[in-house]
Amino acid sequence: MNYNDIPCFLVLYLIFMIIPFSCSGQSEMNVSGDDIYAGQRFRMVETQLIPRDITDKQVLQAMRKVPRHLFIPNAYRDDAYTDGPQPIGNNQTISQPYIVAIMTQLLALDSLSRVLEIGTGSGYQAAVLGEIADSVYSIEIIPALAERSGFLLDSLGYNGIEVKCGDGYQGWPEKGPFDAIIVTAAAPKIPRSLIEQLKPGGRMVIPVGDYNQELFLITKNEEDIIKKSVIPVRFVPMTGEIQKK
Repeated sequence: MNYNDIPCFLVLYLIFMIIPFSCSGQSEMNVSGDDIYAGQRFRMVETQLIPRDITDKQVLQAMRKVPRHLFIPNAYRDDAYTDGPQPIGNNQTISQPYIVAIMTQLLALDSLSRVLEIGTGSGYQAAVLGEIADSVYSIEIIPALAERSGFLLDSLGYNGIEVKCGDGYQGWPEKGPFDAIIVTAAAPKIPRSLIEQLKPGGRMVIPVGDYNQELFLITKNEEDIIKKSVIPVRFVPMTGEIQKK
């Protein structure tokens, strides 16, 4: 094609329509002024997270960057950055921003961290983890959610996140051991199989309980584990093998 034959107005149109992708962070998303939700993300951080003692700069930056609205069905996107959970289909929800932030902060991640997530759901928590950690391995028991979240994460450029459909009760031993494990569904007790896949010095956050649930931080050392209750929470129950036990 001879570009001299293209009218000037069309050349200008093509130039302005080609939007470059950002190369910062772990993903390739563009979060510049053309993103109409960027202001809502920044307000979310300033009003919902910082006042509640979310202080980890990497967590705050990840929450400012990841487009939460893309992980929520169209019907609920106007509420994507409000202070509460939202339905994502299949009787599942995406956790409120504060819960995502505090669970991520408790893991104390860095750029070398290898993370296991039990319960991919929408993929939003995995994306936040992926902005900080080196690699994220996420397991989702519901096939439709696993397929949807895996496709979305790939399309957003999260090459360091691997999603598989399966029962997370036994973890993902062939990918371990892990520096951190995050569980996004409530278990009646802490699965021993997950603790075994933590490296010494590793950390796990998990909601535990039935109707009354608490978020626990589990720290593993060479000799034993330390359990600390953080806050009361409300998560959907973990399903699969753990129910039989």
